[in-house]
Amino acid sequence: MNNSLNQLVEAARAGDQTAAVGLIEHFYERVYAFLRRLASNEADAADLTQRTFSRVWQVLPSFAGRSSVASWIHGIAYHVYVDWRRGNYPTESRSEAWWSACPAPDVQPDELAARADLAATLYASVEQLEPDPRESVHLHYYQGLTLQETAEAMGVAVSTVKYRLRLALDHLHKKLDAAQVSGTDCPSHHSPH
Repeated sequence: MNNSLNQLVEAARAGDQTAAVGLIEHFYERVYAFLRRLASNEADAADLTQRTFSRVWQVLPSFAGRSSVASWIHGIAYHVYVDWRRGNYPTESRSEAWWSACPAPDVQPDELAARADLAATLYASVEQLEPDPRESVHLHYYQGLTLQETAEAMGVAVSTVKYRLRLALDHLHKKLDAAQVSGTDCPSHHSPH
């Protein structure tokens, strides 16, 4: 944990409201993005993010620093999500528009279309994974947590995270290879005649 986060945590633990707000501001977007991917819609993600930070505030005095603040907060978010999912809350399918990314400057339209198609195929394939590998991908690749932080957030061993990620990557590799062979990686584009 870096010094500024350590100072924020210690100050928040001591009851400093400004430090607590600073801690929330530091992690809010990452936690929201993580939960948005898992919950499949923005309204549920916003609710789950609020629940996460409410829970963080409740258990902050017990934070012992055995893990990084990021993995600790993501672990809380993950468990809030799992509890929510167990409550049989419905999820909505994600639309293609939801998955669209902002284009990078100076990129040609055909490159943007190809990237968007590949990204949509990849994201859709990730969502078809079993829950444990899918959530491992979300934490490690989408949220940028280390293997150790991902393991701590999920409450499993690092070797389990590695195994789940390997399964996910093997599945995604096969899925994308099959899509390219069948030509389904660019369904909206046809070659000119």
